[in-house]
Amino acid sequence: MAEAETLVAATVPEPAPTHPLDAATGAELTAAVGILRASGRLGEKAFFAAGYAAEPPKEVVLGFTPGGAWERIIRLAGHDRGRGESFDARVCLTRGEVVAFDWVEDGQAPVGADDYFAVLKALAGDAEWVAAVKRRGIEDLSLVHVEPWVAGGRHPALPAKARVVKVIAFLHSHPEDNQYARPLEGLMAHVDVDGGQVIVEDHGAVPMPTHPAEYAAHRVERMRDGLKPIEISQPEGPSFQVAGNLVCWQKWRLRVSMQPTEGLVLHDVCYDDDGRERSILYRAALADMVVPYGDTSPMHSWKHAFDAGEAALGVAANSLVNGCDCLGEIHYFDATVLTGEGKPRTIANAVCLHEEDYGILWKHTNYFTREPKPEVRRSRRLVVSTIVTLGNYEYGFYWYFYLDGTIQVEIKLTGVVGVSVTPDGADSPTAPAIAPSIASPIHQHIFCFRLDFNLDGRANAVDEVEVLPAPPGADNPHGSAFHAVARRLRNEGEAQRDVNAATSRHWRVVNEHVRNALGKPVGYKLVPQASSTLLAGEGSLHARRAGFARHNLWVTPYAPDELDAAGGLFTNLHSGANGLPAYAAANRRIEDADVVLWHTLGVTHVPRPEDWPVMPVEYAGFVLAPTGFFDANPAIDVPPTPHCAT
Repeated sequence: MAEAETLVAATVPEPAPTHPLDAATGAELTAAVGILRASGRLGEKAFFAAGYAAEPPKEVVLGFTPGGAWERIIRLAGHDRGRGESFDARVCLTRGEVVAFDWVEDGQAPVGADDYFAVLKALAGDAEWVAAVKRRGIEDLSLVHVEPWVAGGRHPALPAKARVVKVIAFLHSHPEDNQYARPLEGLMAHVDVDGGQVIVEDHGAVPMPTHPAEYAAHRVERMRDGLKPIEISQPEGPSFQVAGNLVCWQKWRLRVSMQPTEGLVLHDVCYDDDGRERSILYRAALADMVVPYGDTSPMHSWKHAFDAGEAALGVAANSLVNGCDCLGEIHYFDATVLTGEGKPRTIANAVCLHEEDYGILWKHTNYFTREPKPEVRRSRRLVVSTIVTLGNYEYGFYWYFYLDGTIQVEIKLTGVVGVSVTPDGADSPTAPAIAPSIASPIHQHIFCFRLDFNLDGRANAVDEVEVLPAPPGADNPHGSAFHAVARRLRNEGEAQRDVNAATSRHWRVVNEHVRNALGKPVGYKLVPQASSTLLAGEGSLHARRAGFARHNLWVTPYAPDELDAAGGLFTNLHSGANGLPAYAAANRRIEDADVVLWHTLGVTHVPRPEDWPVMPVEYAGFVLAPTGFFDANPAIDVPPTPHCAT
């Protein structure tokens, strides 16, 4: 356990929640676990995978006034090895009782540390696994790095309800080196972590690569010089204020929290428009993600990891460090999660809040005056970020809020790419060589964000907007005209849409009941980046389980239990029957409704030598920008800096 991740002592006083969206305290989690265990529903082999404060209905949150009361409910999820089933429970602390409990029929709780220890125990006692490792000339098994992977499906020789983890392995030559440079190519195992059964899959030993691939500072031979310090100073302190999880910055107001599968969640995003507080988003978060591999190798062809739902992304949050992960005047939010045995654990500094200079906000010089003087305003943005480590990979999730009302989401992808051994150094169409004897499979990182709009109220609609050339004719005498064309999306079937960069396609959320100074409905537009959808074939297991990745846009009417793009807390070994495609199959009306936009985006990664031994950050994201939401440039009142005012 990392030094910054400490168990919350029961005697440490914690502030009681004062708002329905406040995170669960360690004391609340402890109380909820105690109530659930006392109910007698769990066996001795049960463990926990997640625990957090369940959000009350939207009506309760929007109607809440300071000092008001609400029912405090904690959701607990985990797995009972004795039954071979996962559980989903809701404990009402207000009443001191379990108000809902289900054994999950389709899917299982996320894979966690308890499963990893079970994998190690099962492999250590399996003669076939030990023999397969030794056939590769390895006698010291302590140098073998065992890496568990979510399986996606079950080996036919394992029980139908088995809790399966797949295993690949790497070899350390030194306890501190980069073990990914030495894959145990051709060797895998399927482990039923409930029953302890192991099925070894050995496709034959391959010579081990010998080239080191170090990236840790103390193991890199030579460091460059000439980088001078950059210091960020705010002598008067930051411009934001924080009270609990409520953040106010300039004209923005929002609430920050962490959830086990979604990670960073934002609520109640509002903008103060000259004293008029205007709502934009009720809730915004990652709804799930999938990493499908395109390689045909038996070592990789099965991989399609749902890093949020299958591995509890939020539980894997880093403890962030000023000067490393963030830079400047920082405010941190901790996250409290559950250990397998049901004890609260604090991840210190799980969320970083700071502001950044962001170049020019706007500028103009009027040269038609006697003494031309430029008018320049500096842009800055509020940054809310978290970084998670999942096996070999890191994901940074960043929400940016700008002075002009723009919201930007950026994902930073880094870490170590998946690898195979290629003894002859040959390229493969699905796994290009990136280093001597090392190839890396082509793969995708596909994210789905759930954006629950509340644009000046809950009655919203969605238009698809494209810029098209005007047809020739009297209205286009020179053949040079082009115009924006909007089409209203009226039901869930019409709203399954894809990016088209050629026509600048974007989607605009509007409120027909609120008009701007021009008499038009107020709106915010979702501006996507060029992003492919899922490349795996429709008949594949990948496509069946990751249906949300088929389209860049989905729109559904708000439903309190539709928060997850796949199986949510129970995506692990889920069949794919539930999730976003199942929601949208109802083809419900989305016009003049409480709409939720689901935006799927990502990157298709064709690995390159520059990605080895550790990958420079690659970026993905999208923008939410006001379009007629304001009557004019909302940043016209930003004052010039002292340098620009002279």
